[in-house]
Amino acid sequence: MLLGPLLVLFLLGSAAPASAHAALRGTDPEDKSVVASAPRHITLTFTESVGLLEDSFRVYAPDNRRVPLGEPRHADGRSDTARTGLPGGLADGTYTVAWRVVSADSHPVSGAFTFSVGAPSPTPPAARVAPAEHPVTASLYDTGRHLAYIAAALLIGTVAFAGLCRPPDPAPLRLPLLTGWWTLLAATVVLLVLRAPYETGTAPGTAFDTSALARTLTGRPGLALLARLALLLLTAAVFLLLSRRRAPAARTPPAHLAAGAALAVALALTWAAAEHASAGIQVPVAMTSSVLHLLAMACWLGGLTALLLTLYRAKTPPPAATVIRFSRLAFASVTVLVLTGVYQSWRGLGSWNALTDSPYGRTLTVKLLVTVLLLAAAGLSRHWTTALAAAETPPPTPQKPTPDPRRALRRSVLAEVVVAVVVLLVTTVLTGTLPARAEAEAAEAPRPQVAGLPGASALTVPYDTGTPGGRGSVQITMDPGRVGENGLQAVVFGPDGGLVTIPELRLSFTLAARDIGPLDAKLTDRGGYWATNDLTLPLDGTWTMKLTVRVSELDQVTETRKVRITR
Repeated sequence: MLLGPLLVLFLLGSAAPASAHAALRGTDPEDKSVVASAPRHITLTFTESVGLLEDSFRVYAPDNRRVPLGEPRHADGRSDTARTGLPGGLADGTYTVAWRVVSADSHPVSGAFTFSVGAPSPTPPAARVAPAEHPVTASLYDTGRHLAYIAAALLIGTVAFAGLCRPPDPAPLRLPLLTGWWTLLAATVVLLVLRAPYETGTAPGTAFDTSALARTLTGRPGLALLARLALLLLTAAVFLLLSRRRAPAARTPPAHLAAGAALAVALALTWAAAEHASAGIQVPVAMTSSVLHLLAMACWLGGLTALLLTLYRAKTPPPAATVIRFSRLAFASVTVLVLTGVYQSWRGLGSWNALTDSPYGRTLTVKLLVTVLLLAAAGLSRHWTTALAAAETPPPTPQKPTPDPRRALRRSVLAEVVVAVVVLLVTTVLTGTLPARAEAEAAEAPRPQVAGLPGASALTVPYDTGTPGGRGSVQITMDPGRVGENGLQAVVFGPDGGLVTIPELRLSFTLAARDIGPLDAKLTDRGGYWATNDLTLPLDGTWTMKLTVRVSELDQVTETRKVRITR
């Protein structure tokens, strides 16, 4: 009766713990902008908090040489920004900025943009921008993440199966228990060693750089991995202690169950504290949901493996009571997965359209389809569990021969395990995909003002004289865009987006509310762009900017725009 609603809910919402990579919200100077004078800083603003690297910024001059920079830091103490200082005396031309930071969810993000000082370079520099990631490092790191998820599910699920389902012969569980523990230990060590080159996008050999390793051990992802190692060692100590004090097979002491639950929650927190749930909206709720999601996944999928080995390798076949206990545990786990999955999907998607319009949504859809297969196999296993219980209770009257339920249960559980591995692999891919909500926030965010100025920002004004070749646009930038003396420069682009030369460009400002103007900006041709350094706007307010573009002796057009000037 409940399987149908669960399937619907799972289709609508099951997701891996996910919230938001940091996406670039804006740059200062703005991408492809032209500033009258060289800026003193480069500032990036992101949708979420970011961590900085020693080499977070690389700036290439018009001659393709690298510009010396100041140490990266957060602007004005805001963790969602990254800033570096520029040296004085930068030459005119186009500069390329390559950047790389680490999201609060542990994923590095990178990109590049350009800006021009004075006027764009005739030929933009081909900057040696570093690749977003090193393929070998990324492959090894992703493999470690896959193995860590599978090992955690195997370790936690096996312990949960042994403690809650109470199989009479626990000997077959030794293999998945040790395999899960050693695999998780090895994967954690690999992730810790590769963390620095993964963040910087360099080759695995750089992992042994002392300074890089020290930086890893002080960052949030590195601390989470260290905590995971400590918890694994503590888990091993608890296992050894309990193995010497064996409890009766009929029931696991409550103290042992409490210790196992505490260690499982702590291990799950090492994922939640350093990945998607630690960034974005509603972080406390998201981290709680992430922990529950991971534990439910481990109890279900790891417990499946433990059940499968018990069915195949136990000297004494498990009674129906053991299988029924696991069936109840699996059903409870699925319920938790549905509830947390609905919340995490809403948090990661942001809209229904994102299911098909974003990489995150498409990956989530694949996971949902595979999960449907998994739930179908689970339903079949539940059927054979019921049949097994009935077979162990002889009917009062002879019945027709039926298929061996124990053999059928083995096959259905094996199918569940195979599909579960696929679900885990897709889950790992999903946790490494930019959520649609963050992608949409970055796309819809207002662009920053040029050079961080509170007043007028760069304007692009299209024009059309109505004659062949008389269309284009003028990009206008004011510095500082406040009351008082301002520098102003304008670059004219043709219909194909390239720079064009025109015989005349006039610009004036009027503040009608105070009966001031028009004030002529007195632009002069600077050989490729038009500029002035002594435009004085005496009062704050909304000024009317009047732009006249003359493309020939007879053809010209005038456009107007509103410009806000502040003190």
